[in-house]
Amino acid sequence: MTEPNSADRPSFWHGTERVVNGIAQELCTLDDGVAWFTSLPPARRQEVLHEAGLYAMQAHITASDGRAGVARSGVKPTANPSVMICMDPPRYGFSGLPADEHVTAFRVLVCVFAVADTRRRQTYCKNSCGHAWHNLPRPTEAP
Repeated sequence: MTEPNSADRPSFWHGTERVVNGIAQELCTLDDGVAWFTSLPPARRQEVLHEAGLYAMQAHITASDGRAGVARSGVKPTANPSVMICMDPPRYGFSGLPADEHVTAFRVLVCVFAVADTRRRQTYCKNSCGHAWHNLPRPTEAP
């Protein structure tokens, strides 16, 4: 999976938004997202973790979302990113974790975001959503 270029998406989309929301909406797999993430240089990985943390905050994640997302992520509940996201309130700062924890942090953040964002799409945005990030085209649809 590569970062989309400007011809592939509306101007407000960039790689992190597309990948994180694509995983949340089951348009791509977590493994595809992790492959994309691991292909990035270390500095970009830190930026992605920061951005994904902001998306999780905007989705108003709860401790319950954290636990469900950690279970979905395949990351041990005792790993630093898992413990951080399950706190009440959740603790952020994943980009400050050691580099060897970045992939687990990405997995946790994306899965927790997916849980919270799905809940919000099914409640607050049900039948009346104008958020472009909640209306990604299916792979068979043109962007």
